[in-house]
Amino acid sequence: MAPLLTLLRRKAGAGAALGSLRNQLLRWLLIPLVLLAALNAVSMYDNALDAADLAYDRSLLASTRALAERVSIKDGKVVADVPYVALDSFETDTLGRIYYKVSGIDGETVSGFDDLPAVPANVPRSEAYPALVRFYHANYNGEPVRIAALLQPVYDDSMRGIALIQVGETLDARRGLSRQILLDTLLRQAAMVLAVASLVWFAVRLVLRPLMRLKNEVETRALSDLSDVDPAMVHKEVRPLVAAMNSTMSRMQNLIASQRRFIADASHQLRTPLTVLKTQAELALRENDPGAMREIVESIAGTTDATVRLANRLLTLARVEHGGEVAAMAQVALPAIVRQVALELALPAVQKNIDLSLEASDRACVIGHALLLHELVSNLLDNAIRYTPEDGNIVLRVCEDEAGVLLQIEDSGNGIAEAEREKVFTPFYRAAATLECNPGGTGLGLAIVRDIAALHRASIALADGASGKGLKVAIVFPRVA
Repeated sequence: MAPLLTLLRRKAGAGAALGSLRNQLLRWLLIPLVLLAALNAVSMYDNALDAADLAYDRSLLASTRALAERVSIKDGKVVADVPYVALDSFETDTLGRIYYKVSGIDGETVSGFDDLPAVPANVPRSEAYPALVRFYHANYNGEPVRIAALLQPVYDDSMRGIALIQVGETLDARRGLSRQILLDTLLRQAAMVLAVASLVWFAVRLVLRPLMRLKNEVETRALSDLSDVDPAMVHKEVRPLVAAMNSTMSRMQNLIASQRRFIADASHQLRTPLTVLKTQAELALRENDPGAMREIVESIAGTTDATVRLANRLLTLARVEHGGEVAAMAQVALPAIVRQVALELALPAVQKNIDLSLEASDRACVIGHALLLHELVSNLLDNAIRYTPEDGNIVLRVCEDEAGVLLQIEDSGNGIAEAEREKVFTPFYRAAATLECNPGGTGLGLAIVRDIAALHRASIALADGASGKGLKVAIVFPRVA
């Protein structure tokens, strides 16, 4: 029982092959969370950059419009009246440098930096502002700049046209703001991930607490305690596991009870022949007559044979009850086994002048264990020969029908009363009619037959023989697919 409970404890603990359930839950929750937080940070950073660009472009457009208001036509020429104070405010900035250029109607430079990059041909007009303005990136004096190009109508009584006002700024301020946005975004996301990870860790620990209580209860149980575990102590999703554990412990209890019952029965059955052997040996020690000594030794030999036969049947019963032969099953020709057993037991039948016949279909096959099926047929035929009187008859039949493969052994003996037909399958039980015919029987033959039949998923039934005389044993095996 101790190894079985140890196995149950191993099942209740964390499986070494699967690792820690807590760690798996944390990985499945936190890794996607970190990935989602990273994606969210990238999205927020892109949105913040767009907002920053929009704000800086609006400021750049305001400077361009302020400069455009000072552009006019004087004496037939486009002029830009930019005072030195305004010029200083355009040329310098606290975070970067600003450049400007005013071009006339014919593209000539009116004021500002003559070499400021021109507007690329593929730059579209900005739809964010109600003005003829285009924004583009360029390089000027070896550093990147953002330029706003505004088309400004100019006119007087003598002429009219479109002037181009360009104002550019270096990206130092934008880059500084971008770094600040990125840092703030990462800090907020890291704080959020840390907070959620802490909550998840505590939640997982809280959710797994009932499983740890279940583990501790199983580990601290006594080796003999196989009572059910209360399913209410765990969550609903884990209750099927607890139900399976309870079912396993119930089967273990039945197995242990069966083992104890078998040991008690075996001890009781072996005690009698061993006592007889001891008595016969003591008589032999006190006997001086060679003839009487020989009779006692022959009795000892007969008792020893009966004891060996009893022990072998007990071992067979124990092996079949525990299903130790299931793995060795294969397709077996049942008629061949019946024919072999009939040949092996033909001599006892001949000695009683019993008519032993076989009716078999050679195509009848079953899935089973050949040695156990041999034991089953041997027990049935041996019982039939023992309880059939002289000049009787025994018929063995093997055939196929709609139900499956049918094995029948019918004799002309005294039979078994209908009230006892279920009891005779109990180990060591003997029907009243069999006590006179075979007083040395063990009461294990039909118990072994029942267990072997159950192991092969076959049904067994007892009935009267032909004309209501004798006993007919019918076993139906599943048909081979």
